[in-house]
Amino acid sequence: MLRVGLTGGIASGKSEAAAAFARLGVPVVDADAISRELTAAGAPGLAQLVAALGTQIMDRHGQLQRAALRQRLFADAPLRAQVQAVLHPLIVRRMQAALEDCQAPYAMAVIPLLVEAPTARALVDRVLVVDCPEPLQLSRLMSRDGENEATARAILATQASRTLRVAAGDDILINTGTLHEMVAGVAELHQLYMHIADPQAQSRWAARPPMSGTGI
Repeated sequence: MLRVGLTGGIASGKSEAAAAFARLGVPVVDADAISRELTAAGAPGLAQLVAALGTQIMDRHGQLQRAALRQRLFADAPLRAQVQAVLHPLIVRRMQAALEDCQAPYAMAVIPLLVEAPTARALVDRVLVVDCPEPLQLSRLMSRDGENEATARAILATQASRTLRVAAGDDILINTGTLHEMVAGVAELHQLYMHIADPQAQSRWAARPPMSGTGI
């Protein structure tokens, strides 16, 4: 089974692209969803975070204070590295198991930090980058999450640069247009991946240059 890693900067349109692939019947394994499961009350990820960071990261109901921790992570690089060291191995193992359970010509692994995390890159055979200019990312992030410009820029600064992400991609979905255009780009990529997933088509597609699409 072909494993495609879907990545992109924050507010680039990864969720919309993943949803479009899912509507085509493609199994989607989402690192963020797995992270939320692992850090739910009573879950092993939360227990390990508490052991590393202390009980102050939880509220009085034993739930992780996600919003507060998220703000701290964007402002504190050592803390961010500490949290990643705890959660990334757990997420990678859970994703590996989920991908092994998929029954389809190909599966989509949504990994926001794929470029930043070499262990995550090893999970996939091919990388799809959802890309848009940074000013558009900033605008979307401020509109979507209500962040001010300074905070939005600080969030972007914690991620790999646009140049590094694009360089890591086998395929690029340019996401600057309408939702309809993005869905059309996903449909085109779907056909490409179905061809690659066919063992008899491997030799015909191995040398294919990166595919570009357009979207929201």
